[in-house]
Parts: sequence; C-alpha cells; structure tokens
Amino acid sequence: MTTTTALLLARRSLIALAMAATLPAAFAQQQRVIHIVVPFGTGAVQDTVARAFNAELGTALGATTVVENRAGAGGTVGSAIVAKAPADGNTLVLAAASHHIGGHLYSKLSYDPLKDFVGVANIGNAGYALAVASGMNVATTADFIKEVKANPGKYNYASAGNGSATHLAMASFLAKAGLQMTHIPTKSTGEAVNEVLAGRVQAVISSSIGVIGFQNDARLKLLATTGQKRSPFLPNLPTVAESGLPGYAFDSWIGLLAPAATPKAEVDKLNAAVNKVLADPAIQERFVRLGVEPRTQTPAEFQQLLRSDWDAMGLVVKASGAKVD
Repeated sequence: MTTTTALLLARRSLIALAMAATLPAAFAQQQRVIHIVVPFGTGAVQDTVARAFNAELGTALGATTVVENRAGAGGTVGSAIVAKAPADGNTLVLAAASHHIGGHLYSKLSYDPLKDFVGVANIGNAGYALAVASGMNVATTADFIKEVKANPGKYNYASAGNGSATHLAMASFLAKAGLQMTHIPTKSTGEAVNEVLAGRVQAVISSSIGVIGFQNDARLKLLATTGQKRSPFLPNLPTVAESGLPGYAFDSWIGLLAPAATPKAEVDKLNAAVNKVLADPAIQERFVRLGVEPRTQTPAEFQQLLRSDWDAMGLVVKASGAKVD
C-alpha cells in the first residue's frame, strides 16, 4: 500500500466517522412524532381545528404531527390517554370547554382535568349556535322556547356526547328556560348536526364550525348564536340572550394541553411554535372560515384562563343539573 493510498483511506475513515456521529441526532430529529389527540370523532370542533394547522405546526417544530381521534365518554377517554402519557411534549390533547365540563359532570374520572394537565397554547375561541330542524314551525329563539314549553318531552336534541360542550350548552339552556327535551348523544358535532339535518332530532346547539356551512340549507334553521355578543361569522343572527332567553351565554376556548409534568422548556418551545403558526395570515384566514377567532397567549396566560374556565364550567354544570355516573 502506498503512502498516498493509506492517507486516502484514512481520510475516508475520518469522514465516515464524522458522518456517523451526526446521524443519530439527525435521525432522532427526523423521527420525532407529535401525537395530537382529539377526544371526539371526525367533524367535532377540535378535530376540524387540529387538522387545519397540524401540518404547519409539524414544520415549525421539525417534527411529524399526527392527529388521532380517541372519542368516547364526552371527551374523557382521549383526555385520560394524554394524562397518562409520557411528559415529553410528544403527546398533546386538543381540548375545549368540554375538558373542564367532564371534570364537573362525571362522578368518577381517572384523572384531574386541571391538575393533571398543563396549558401549552391557546389557539382560539369557538362560538356556538342554536339550530333546529326545518320541520319545527319556529323562526326565533322565543318561538322555540314557546313550542318546547307547550310540548314537554315531545322533542329531542342531539349533542357530541355526554359531557360534551354541545350537551352542556343545551342542558343549561333548557334548565334556564324551564324546558324538557330528550338528549340524544352522538360521537361528534358532525353526527349531531346530521341527525338534525335528517329530521330525526329537532335541535342542537352546535359549534359554529358545525353549522356555518348550512346557512342556506333548507333542512336547517339557524336561530341564534350563544355568545355574549353577536358572532363575527354569523353577524345576521341575534344572540340567544337578545332573542328569547336573557342572561344566557356559552362559548369555548380551544387549546393544546400536555401532561402536567412536561418540562417548562418543552412547553415554551411548543407554545412558541403554535404562536408562530397562528401569526401566519393564511392560517388565520383558514380559522376564520371555520368560525374560530385565533388567539395567542403565553403558557402562563393560558394557564390562568384554564383555572378561571374550570370555575365557570362548574357553574354551568350546576345550573344544568346534569350528572353522569
């Protein structure tokens, strides 16, 4: 072997060693997979929102993001999975008001909705709307209340499941108005709205996402929105409070939560990535088309919102009189 050949082989060996040293880190980065658990089925507000930005979030983090639907028991099945997941930032739940509702509604849960999670990022605010099947001879919220009150137990309402926001929004509405309707739980907002469209169920309080595409559908009548002020997405609709039930209001935050023990550095990293994605005008426009007002907060600000919402949802559940064993 000549000296030149030996030097060439030695050089190639050094290059190979250098490449090998960098491969594990690069491979690990390429292989990171972040699971976004949606605790409801397809068509639910959380599912629609998760799929509207998960690819961009993955790009911002240099990871692959996978949306997983784990429906059941008003969102508590999916939330339980995340509560027990490794606290490494790779398993998150796309939660909303139903996350806290379940904690007050169910007598037994395997996790604490507040203590077992940490707020990663607020994503936006979702409004809700009262919709009825075209077969109901009503045009306003006041008409609806009058009709249901005159026929106690005759009519049904659908929801995304026991303990879901759509369940409690209507349950508290009925309690405040002194009405009786039969609850028909489904697995998602989409299914609940479909039951009304088909005429099998007479009413639903759905997220705006669930009904905004049916404004001109003859099978459905949108009566009112449920926020404290009129929705920017359905501006021609009055609120429930101004059109038949004063004092009633219901809306929901949407955000990502992680297991409580997730390191602060990881939470901050995820929060920064989400906020970066939400700053993109294209993403903002996408959310607006879904009826969601994008919102960014620091982890500390979001955690404060979660604590106040926990108390607020407790009052909603108490007012509704609902309970699930």
